[in-house]
Amino acid sequence: MGTRGRRIAGAALVVLPLVVVPAQAGASELSAGVSFGWLQAGTVPRLAVGPHAGISWPIQRNLLFTVHDLCTILPPTQEDGLGVYNQTSVDIGYAWKDVNVSAGPSVALYVVPACGVTLCGRVGGLAVGGHAQSSAYVAGPLGVSVNANVNWIGGGSLVLPGYVSVVVVAGPVLRWSAK
Repeated sequence: MGTRGRRIAGAALVVLPLVVVPAQAGASELSAGVSFGWLQAGTVPRLAVGPHAGISWPIQRNLLFTVHDLCTILPPTQEDGLGVYNQTSVDIGYAWKDVNVSAGPSVALYVVPACGVTLCGRVGGLAVGGHAQSSAYVAGPLGVSVNANVNWIGGGSLVLPGYVSVVVVAGPVLRWSAK
């Protein structure tokens, strides 16, 4: 991983702890998990492993304000190296007893291998877009979470002069509530 990749990975390590520290004792809910799925940046989809964390605060009754961080890791293949796509979002959501649904704007820092129409290579930068997440808790604090992110990437790249990236991952999630 080059200098830029180390900086982005370092930024992800700085952002993640800030996201998961509750600011309000007694009124927040913390969730964390690891999901698997795919990332599509350019023409080739890639395996994605995504540790994620979030914290939610109630606004009114069942309405939530939520901050999510999803650090998507693209395992290296024979053709290309490791990729990192760290996405942070600020969402508004709705909660039932065993289900949370939220959506909102996101920002992503990334260094990923990608293929455009004619070239393949590494792209890196900052992307803005949107995020949606749904979590269903099926056994007390244990549940299943699905994350979807859509961002615009590669604006200054020869590989991807401007492309939509899509990340969809699903997997187990664990929540802690402070009420």
